Amino acid sequence: MKTKRNIIIFVVVALLCGWFGVVIDRFIPEQPDGNTLGMGLWLVIPLLATIFLRAFAGDGWRDMGLALNVKGNMKWYIVAILIYPVTTFLLLLFGYVTGWIDFSNFNMQAVISAFASVFLIQFIKNIFEESVWRGYLTSKLLQLKMNDWWLYITVGGVWGAWHLPYFLVFLPASDIATVLPVNRLAFAIIGILTMIVWTIMYTEIYLITRSIWPLVLMHATEDALINPLMLDGYIQIVQGKEFFVSPTAGIVTTLLYLVIGLVLRTIRKRVV
Repeated sequence: MKTKRNIIIFVVVALLCGWFGVVIDRFIPEQPDGNTLGMGLWLVIPLLATIFLRAFAGDGWRDMGLALNVKGNMKWYIVAILIYPVTTFLLLLFGYVTGWIDFSNFNMQAVISAFASVFLIQFIKNIFEESVWRGYLTSKLLQLKMNDWWLYITVGGVWGAWHLPYFLVFLPASDIATVLPVNRLAFAIIGILTMIVWTIMYTEIYLITRSIWPLVLMHATEDALINPLMLDGYIQIVQGKEFFVSPTAGIVTTLLYLVIGLVLRTIRKRVV
């Protein structure tokens, strides 16, 4: 079957392209940390694969989710934009009440400025990601009538496994230490599990709107808000509590995203 064949081709390419990038970087040693040619190839090749499969392998373009579909879905655009800020606020409030997060260096104006300075870049970057993971893989698996739970696990698992070269090679060790006090392998495992949970939210908003654009906005908001919050040192987590309240992959954080995803699923079952 054409759809199954193309999905297999896409998954193989997506899972290998990052390691191809790692090999390329071995021949170009003098590159900025976290911004190498290999990392660029890792990000771009899955999108190029989807373009090839749609243009030349019979997939076509109709199910890519490029339409805005704003009519009747504006509230879901707003929900998508607010999910990460609201969840982060609840997490920070929890960290403040428990004393597990230190706000000594917190500066709201600086956080807003950091968010604004990188949002457009993250928006463009996430057109690449969401065109691939929702606009292609999720879309094609839906054509196979896959069960919701297997859909979450499959898309989230492949999405997470695509990040393995990033977690294990491209990502600076200092960034990992800022998020969680673990080695690269443990970080990769936690990252994949986190992405499977995130996939529930992303999939449900995609199923409701049939558009990638709420997800591009949602993903860009996450990258522009949470990454600077942690990496630029606006908050510090008390040693030993990182596994609970890390804004990226803490247990409390992930449980909040799981609840949001399941609530969205319940709503979608009622309205779609």
